[in-house]
Amino acid sequence: MAHWFQDQIVERGRLPLFCFLLGFIAAFAFIRFSVRMIRAQVKWWPGNITPGGQHIHHVVFGVVTMIVSGGALIAIYEDGSSESGAILAALFGIGAALVLDEFALIFYLKDVYWAEQGRSSVDAVFAAIAVTGLALMGLHPAEMVDFASMRDTETWWEFAVLLMFGVMNLALAAIVILKGKIWTALIGLFIFPILLVGSIRLGRPGAPWARWRYTTRPKKMQRAVRRERRQRRPMIRAKIYVQDIVAGQPSIAHARAATEEELDRIVVPARPPHEERLPEPADY
Repeated sequence: MAHWFQDQIVERGRLPLFCFLLGFIAAFAFIRFSVRMIRAQVKWWPGNITPGGQHIHHVVFGVVTMIVSGGALIAIYEDGSSESGAILAALFGIGAALVLDEFALIFYLKDVYWAEQGRSSVDAVFAAIAVTGLALMGLHPAEMVDFASMRDTETWWEFAVLLMFGVMNLALAAIVILKGKIWTALIGLFIFPILLVGSIRLGRPGAPWARWRYTTRPKKMQRAVRRERRQRRPMIRAKIYVQDIVAGQPSIAHARAATEEELDRIVVPARPPHEERLPEPADY
């Protein structure tokens, strides 16, 4: 294990990234434990920080930590050691976790931490962990392109070929995103075959791609809806159960019911591009 860590992490210059991931996961686990203790009103656990009655959300501490550690990383970029960079990277990961844990607060501009919208914070954290983990494994975006090779090319056509592969990666990622497969596009940027398969397969029925391509083909739209419900049901059920463990009281019954509610909400056919939304009736 020590040999693997030295060879794959330290010698490959991934120690700061590894420390960032450790700091991120540790801070997220700690802050979720903390807010659960506060919500349960455990007497021996410190409560919210409310100077003068003003509740200070932990996103504030996260922003300050990110600014300080990020600024320090820039300051020591030329002369700093790998150890100092790793420590500052861990601090930056702690700050990033505190910020993303309240991503929903930033996005909705209101305190929805324990509401349904607050689960978007958990999604943001999982996405950050996934991307960092892939980078730590040595993968990088636009997996087919070796950017170091692009710098070392001696002829224009070699550069053009590498650039073409890079553009193809981004174009396929754009198609996958338009098909509504955000996670597939995210992971596919690191693992090209996943991106290729995602660009070929049927899109999600509510995505822009379906709006442009499937609304005039009802059989294909129905197939997209059936496929979406069948394939996404176990994933959504697992996601909701994990979110329940992190954000609230876990319950299999709630996960099943919430899954069907979310499927009814999100698995809907897209409107045709020319169809205008009727104005909602005024509330007199």
